Amino acid sequence: MSKKTHIILALVMIFLLQAVLLIAGSVTDQVGRTLVVPENPTKVIAFAPSITEIIYDLGQEKRLVGVTQYSTYPSEAESLPRVGSYVRLDIEKIVALKPDLCLATKDGNPKHIVDKIVSLGIPVYVINPQNLQQIMDTITRLGSLLHSEQTAAALVSDMEKRIGQVQARVKNRSDRPRVFFQIDAEPLFSAGTDTFIHELIELAGGINTTAGEVSYPRYSWEDIIVLQPEIVLISSMAGGLAPEYLLNSWKKWNLLSAVKNDQIFVVDAELFDRPTPRLVDGLEVIAAIIHPELFIKNDQKLEE
Repeated sequence: MSKKTHIILALVMIFLLQAVLLIAGSVTDQVGRTLVVPENPTKVIAFAPSITEIIYDLGQEKRLVGVTQYSTYPSEAESLPRVGSYVRLDIEKIVALKPDLCLATKDGNPKHIVDKIVSLGIPVYVINPQNLQQIMDTITRLGSLLHSEQTAAALVSDMEKRIGQVQARVKNRSDRPRVFFQIDAEPLFSAGTDTFIHELIELAGGINTTAGEVSYPRYSWEDIIVLQPEIVLISSMAGGLAPEYLLNSWKKWNLLSAVKNDQIFVVDAELFDRPTPRLVDGLEVIAAIIHPELFIKNDQKLEE
């Protein structure tokens, strides 16, 4: 190859690089990875139901070409192509959809699968929200990636306002009832300190009876008698069992304060199991259960 040809090839490569820089940008995702993403991604795949939900919240669902199993909220998402579950992603289906950006979560998406997708030349932006503040950061980041900054800012502002309203109402309360949140039934699991559920209970003015280093500890009924929760919250998805069955399984333990005082409630699982803005709905539900005198009047939520 002649020197002149080398120069021409070098000029072509520079031109192509400049072209790429015009249509793409370098960003750092929520786990500290630096990657180049399209300036205006039009074929996005969401690797978790929570990401799908946030994209709809941002009004950017037109960009979605694929989602994972159980991406059922909002209902419109049910018609989108599936690329496996978030723990078992189908690489062949992902590649076939020709995405220009994939959005993954550190909590659930296997790293080796994400690395494989990246090696195929597909950019993967990873999120990792661990608390409400980081969920709001996630919304802001995705809003920036998908050119929906104003909507993202409005979502975050609404979340901050509603969280602040709950905090303001409970801050002077000296009574902080002991709360047990049942995630699963058989075996019986609850939520430790490093969970969204713990954060919601504490913000709502309660004490999480299962706080501790284990994120999702397992309990026996004997353990629960020792814990003596004053309020029991049961996820509506616990064990896939009927709410009546779940309630009745508690009512036979009349040594518990929560049972004696009829303080056992089944709550909508979808408000507690995904890192999305709906967690604030969950916060308001818990706050109204723990301190009904502050949040409910004549069976209606109090207005500011």
